[in-house]
Amino acid sequence: MIKEIVTDEEILSKPCDAATAEDAAIAEDLVDTLLADDEAVCLAANQIGETKRIVAYLNEAGKPVVLFNPALVQKLRPYTAVEACLSREEASGVVRYEWIRVSYDALVDGKLVPRKKKMEGNAAQAVQHMIDHCEGILV
Repeated sequence: MIKEIVTDEEILSKPCDAATAEDAAIAEDLVDTLLADDEAVCLAANQIGETKRIVAYLNEAGKPVVLFNPALVQKLRPYTAVEACLSREEASGVVRYEWIRVSYDALVDGKLVPRKKKMEGNAAQAVQHMIDHCEGILV
């Protein structure tokens, strides 16, 4: 189901709770909402009103990728980026990393399975932005 994008800073500034396999419907709504917005490249669950650690982003092929409970475990080559956000009116400057390693859970056959992924480029920047959302950091 396509949800409205949340702009309420009180909701967005709270750290999200760990996601479970029972939160699969939230992930589906997140993907539906992401695909329905031509300007969106990534979304976190709190941006659709759900305070769970679930994020979705579009890969290079334009396909949605969902990460449950993402966390940065390694980061290299910092740079300053100016990022826009669907939940905020103004863009802001933020430090990002060109190369990251992310731990996360993937939903496989109805269960969360731990995974790790190396990322760089636009996908890495998008996932860092989404992890900030999960932490209640407004960018």
